[in-house]
Amino acid sequence: MNTQQALDYAYAFYIPEFIFGGGYETMEAERLKGEEALKALITAWNEEEDPSFSFDVVRELGDRNRALCDAIGEPRLRNTSSSVLARSLSDHDLCQGIAAMQGRTTASVEREIRGDRNALGVAYVREKIAGTVLGIDIETTGTAPERGYIINVGWELMDLTSTATPRDGEAHFFGIPEDPYKATGVPLENIHHISWADIEGKQLFREDRELQQRLLTLMTTYPIMAHNAAFEDSWFMLNLEGYAEARRAGKIAVIDSRDICRRLDGEVATLPRESAPAALENWARRRGTLAAGEDERHQGLEDTDLMLRTVQAEFNRKNMFKA
Repeated sequence: MNTQQALDYAYAFYIPEFIFGGGYETMEAERLKGEEALKALITAWNEEEDPSFSFDVVRELGDRNRALCDAIGEPRLRNTSSSVLARSLSDHDLCQGIAAMQGRTTASVEREIRGDRNALGVAYVREKIAGTVLGIDIETTGTAPERGYIINVGWELMDLTSTATPRDGEAHFFGIPEDPYKATGVPLENIHHISWADIEGKQLFREDRELQQRLLTLMTTYPIMAHNAAFEDSWFMLNLEGYAEARRAGKIAVIDSRDICRRLDGEVATLPRESAPAALENWARRRGTLAAGEDERHQGLEDTDLMLRTVQAEFNRKNMFKA
């Protein structure tokens, strides 16, 4: 599907009752078309110099697809891969994150690595770092931002110094549609331990425009840091008003602490891949920010705090902070 075909699909007259009433096969066929359109539009937005559409079209198509997936049923889609979830940040994004911490231009970092990701490890330590970052983590009902819901967001600010303590932390919970989830339960509850009682009566993240505006203001003020930041980035693209536009305009810089771990922690390369050495929990245990008998909480604020303290410990090992 090309961009124009995706736009034609998004703008076509849509009658939910007709689609939902057609049964599983009709709904599944519509889902596949919708997700193909979403992928085409997001690709065009990221790659075209002057996209011919507003990103509102993409977010609205995501909302439409989410309702369709609720009708299909989360269990049927549980093992279906996402069409829009990014596996990693782009080279440009990684260079932008390094530049933000070092007070440099993204172009200067890109010139140094010359397209060689193996050179990123050197770029991280080439200059001392300073400033303030916005650590953030989300909990969701699945891995696909075009199908699921953000149910928990936690964030903290931390100054990039050797002794700083994360500060100004906040945690917020959000609801999901009562039908069907009140009866079936919150998806992935076994991982994030967020139950229906935690979110009952809460606004959907997509509907909480006041909190969304606060978040966007923070994100355009401070660089964002998240562990496997491509996950948060993909979810915010489809769920946070103004985020995609600010990202495209260069007003939001995203730092991936998992990439920091992989580039700076020499132990990662020596440990078995199946042991997930770059996972936050395992990295934190190696750096002493998580005790051997403790487990990662898998909730936004707690995981944000753990990430920031672990990054700080890694940076201290490499003497990366400005005096």
